[in-house]
Amino acid sequence: MRSCTADIAGPVHYADFGGEGPPIVLVHGLGGSHLNWMTVAGPLTRFGRVVALDLAGFGRTPLAGRSASVEASLGLLEAFLTQVVGAPAVLFGNSMGGLLSLALAAKAPERVRGLVLVNPAQPRPPGVPLDGEVLSRFVVASIPGVGEWAVGRAARKLGGPGLVRDMLQLCCRDMARVPRAAVEAHVALASERLATMPWSHAAYLEASRTLVRFILRPKRFRPLVEAVRCPTLLLHGAHDRLVHVGASESLARSRPDWRFEVFPDAGHVPQLEETEGFVSRVGAWLGELAPAPARAAVG
Repeated sequence: MRSCTADIAGPVHYADFGGEGPPIVLVHGLGGSHLNWMTVAGPLTRFGRVVALDLAGFGRTPLAGRSASVEASLGLLEAFLTQVVGAPAVLFGNSMGGLLSLALAAKAPERVRGLVLVNPAQPRPPGVPLDGEVLSRFVVASIPGVGEWAVGRAARKLGGPGLVRDMLQLCCRDMARVPRAAVEAHVALASERLATMPWSHAAYLEASRTLVRFILRPKRFRPLVEAVRCPTLLLHGAHDRLVHVGASESLARSRPDWRFEVFPDAGHVPQLEETEGFVSRVGAWLGELAPAPARAAVG
């Protein structure tokens, strides 16, 4: 992995994993970073040039006067594809990154060759249950002042290792299945952010609040789904507490032309919990895509 920086109205960090051929761009979720893809990015280089960016306020990309809202992140992702990638890409998006990838495919179809949506953030259909702890966390984060206090208190109490453990316990069915090297890399970055990136809490809260507002409005989401014209692979962990698998089951019924597959033993981040199975499923789908019209221009 090679760390790179692009200038998109300020510095944007991205990890270049190498590879030859059409670009594959990996987009993390709320509170995540390029490291969320570190276990699968290397194997994916068999299918193209793989890069994973950090959205503004996350990973090693500073806010630098920019917004961390869903709308601003969508603009940053589009600019990244235009200015850095330079060719139609297969977008991989996990959670909030899945929503952003879907929205970009609807907005700028010429930039997106294919979609891999991994437990994408989306509205909750009627009858799909909510996890009480997840609901409580988002409610607290949504309240001005209270959210800032709660996030700051958790950071002071848990530190980098505790924050990563808390995140993995919430996102995984079994965090012990996440490779040790990935856990250690996440802890190192979390500790670095706490020590040197004072804007990180504000970025998380702004992204969280705008994400919740977006997914509470299904009428904004449905036109995006209907507008997607590229091949799409929809993946979901059966034990996801943040986005219930029933939401993607409903989404798949509305788009029967998409391929939908479930990881029966994974939670919200199957790429970390089931690395080999994830690469196997995605690789088979990538192998069926039509040849790319142009070679990648990442760099």
